[in-house]
Amino acid sequence: MTKCEKIQKILKEKMRKFKVLKLKLGSSGKAVRNPRQAVAIGFSEARKKDIKALSTNDKK
Repeated sequence: MTKCEKIQKILKEKMRKFKVLKLKLGSSGKAVRNPRQAVAIGFSEARKKDIKALSTNDKK
């Protein structure tokens, strides 16, 4: 499985949870309402699992 496939799998899971309002914010536990925030959480978890995602500076 390539890095992109791993990241897509994580993001797909986070967006699925976001759509049913089960994706929660850190310590407050409130439901995430913004899809961009859900994507940011997905990328954050990918970095925690040591899967390097492309940043905006890596496109060159």
